[in-house]
Amino acid sequence: MHVAPRAASASPFLSEDAAARGPRGRQERFGHPRSARLLKPADFAALRGRSRRLGTSHFSAEVMSTEGASARLGQAVSRRVSKCAVDRNRIKRVVRESFRHVRANLPVLDILVIARSSAAEQDNAALRADIARLWIKLAALKAPASAGTMPG
Repeated sequence: MHVAPRAASASPFLSEDAAARGPRGRQERFGHPRSARLLKPADFAALRGRSRRLGTSHFSAEVMSTEGASARLGQAVSRRVSKCAVDRNRIKRVVRESFRHVRANLPVLDILVIARSSAAEQDNAALRADIARLWIKLAALKAPASAGTMPG
């Protein structure tokens, strides 16, 4: 039995920018595509070797300039932070969601966010506030000077 698709209904939850939404109804501009993630072990190793460190109360970040199109995020939430996987995943979700919203405002960097042990004891609002402080610090970093032909 074949069922015809339903006609679009007039719903107060549908906005004018429905055309900008992806196949699942998510905003495409706030997506977290593969190009915005550190995926390979070599990417993480490069950061560990030659990066700059910044920190806040509950997070530490290792940052390195890159030649990519936009900022990329990697996360490390070890079992030292919490033995409970649910807590570790909650921390990663909060960081990922926050990064999705600020990625366009950050310089082109590879960022490895490392959760501190104190992060597991905080609620989501406190984690969001703390990671927002980290994004502000990162946004203040200057982009590397491009290698041009003119001295200056």
